Amino acid sequence: MILSIYIITNVAAYFLQERFLFKPEKLPPDFQFKYPNQKSVEHNLYVGDDVRINGVHFSISKPKGVVLYLKGNSRSIKGWGKFAVDFTRLGFDVVMVDYRGFGKSKGLRRSEKDIKNDMQKVYDILKSRVDEKYITIYGRSMGSGFATKLASNNSPRMLVLESPYYSMAKIAKRYIPFMPASLILKYPLRTYKWIKYVNCPIKIIHGTKDKLIPYNASLALSNINPKVTRLYSVIGGGHNDLYTHEEYHRMLEEIVKTEELTPINPNETSISFKRKVEKN
Repeated sequence: MILSIYIITNVAAYFLQERFLFKPEKLPPDFQFKYPNQKSVEHNLYVGDDVRINGVHFSISKPKGVVLYLKGNSRSIKGWGKFAVDFTRLGFDVVMVDYRGFGKSKGLRRSEKDIKNDMQKVYDILKSRVDEKYITIYGRSMGSGFATKLASNNSPRMLVLESPYYSMAKIAKRYIPFMPASLILKYPLRTYKWIKYVNCPIKIIHGTKDKLIPYNASLALSNINPKVTRLYSVIGGGHNDLYTHEEYHRMLEEIVKTEELTPINPNETSISFKRKVEKN
């Protein structure tokens, strides 16, 4: 009987996992996006007969570049759009999109592969209008995995990850340690695998008090591709409150600045100094 219960539980987890992973907010077709003091235009990308990806382009005059913002797993860009100001104030346009079944986006079938393909098509349209050297991919929470995959297959200016996970299987093991997460997950989202192939600068922001996705996940990710990765730690920050920390906004200012950094010359710094080992 214990074995039967275990099997039934695993089968239920397999078929019901999307209800726990995705928490979409659906919007009526006539819904109008409105954001105070922001200039925005709604766009639709028709991926297939029954699939439409809806998004909003926040624009400013004479932008330094554009940020493609891949949001978390809840609600819609109706609420997420308010975060565009964090980038427009720094001189960047922002493009936000809703995944299939979120907001005004349509698509009855949803899979990891489908979402990755959808985001690639959004990126293809974006880079047809803007040179890739001006595109920054920003992924938050669930969006961090899709953002990393996108960066690994393209050549954006930069990849920024906010509160990313090492893999979805690793997160699942924290909550269902008695189940074979790697076998039953439809969305393994292996960020650790994709980040190895990202060639652009990678900036990771994570709160040290994040209880949903532990800070250690970012620490582990930062060690996979260390030559191009820098980890920013928001002391005391949780999973959903980083934007309430002034430190987070200072970090964004430093991260997205367009000025090129001066290369470090080993002959003019202590980087090449050899530590003298004293004998006992």
